[in-house]
Amino acid sequence: MVREKKTGKLYALKCLKKKHLTHSNLENEINVLKRIKHDNVVGLEDFYESRTHYYLVMQLVSGGELFDRILDKGVYTEKDASKVIKQVLQAVSYLHENSIVHRDLKPENLLYYNTDENAKIMVSDFGLSKTLEHGVMSTACGTPGYVAPEVLAQKPYSKAVDCWSIGVITYILLSGYPPFFEENETRLFSKIMRADYAFHSPFWDDISESAKDFIRSMMEKNPTKRFTTEQALRHPWIAGDSAKDLDIYQSVCEQMEKNFAKSRWRQALHATSAINHMKKLQLSHCESPPSPDADAAAPDAAHPLDPNGNPVLRCPGPEDGQAVCPPLRASHSEPGDVHTFHSDSDAPYRPSSR
Repeated sequence: MVREKKTGKLYALKCLKKKHLTHSNLENEINVLKRIKHDNVVGLEDFYESRTHYYLVMQLVSGGELFDRILDKGVYTEKDASKVIKQVLQAVSYLHENSIVHRDLKPENLLYYNTDENAKIMVSDFGLSKTLEHGVMSTACGTPGYVAPEVLAQKPYSKAVDCWSIGVITYILLSGYPPFFEENETRLFSKIMRADYAFHSPFWDDISESAKDFIRSMMEKNPTKRFTTEQALRHPWIAGDSAKDLDIYQSVCEQMEKNFAKSRWRQALHATSAINHMKKLQLSHCESPPSPDADAAAPDAAHPLDPNGNPVLRCPGPEDGQAVCPPLRASHSEPGDVHTFHSDSDAPYRPSSR
């Protein structure tokens, strides 16, 4: 946190060591941030550079992450979830209108502006964002549990990938667990590519049909049939009064605490495994398949880091030339984090019973 001498105003300072960064990715984030100004998007105020560091002066957002706020609420309803998603849709709609695709929407990139009870939601982290020049992209990147089927299938994709991610986030906000969960990553990715999810009983019994219809429209496998942000903003669950006012706090929070509170060592292990999986997908798409007994790629010197200090992979993407593809950052709130590594005391990743 830094204070501007002239005004006394507080800002967040992002300080990044040059030697740990992939420059093109940082440059991309800065270029995107310079272009955008919206009430629900964390803004870049200024940028400085020294011989060894980059300094990004960002709008200060102090309200914490989305999941943490929900867990602290005590009472939580569909209407609360609808209000959050409406703000996300408004921000992403603005981005899309300005030909920007976020490509890494997930709960930990949704922050509250301050600690006020009615604080607004802010979309953050534009390290993977892309400015659309020809309407389609092909670089595989994002976070495993939130990426759209066409990304995992290594097909050209568009801004519709953001709408899929919003659908996944909505699913989690109403149930406390992700729509896709598998102990085996290959099966997980296969499920996502088939859009193979369901509204399980009893966890979805009290959720409105309107909410489920909204999720189906956002998580449509065919991106040409998937809702746009404009269509989503007109849906009754967002624009109308079809979101229930029934308290679902106990059920949702029980699942969130079970499925998203993960230790740091498991996060690191998942990051390594997921990077290796995406690397194999990229190699199989671009070259010959890797050996089945190939060692897991560790996030070390072989993988440069992005502006957040996360491992990145280099993978060819026509819209980027030889693109830097920073995928799969592990954190406590990534669905992929919970299906790969577990100790003897850990139950397999699936919704717990009431």
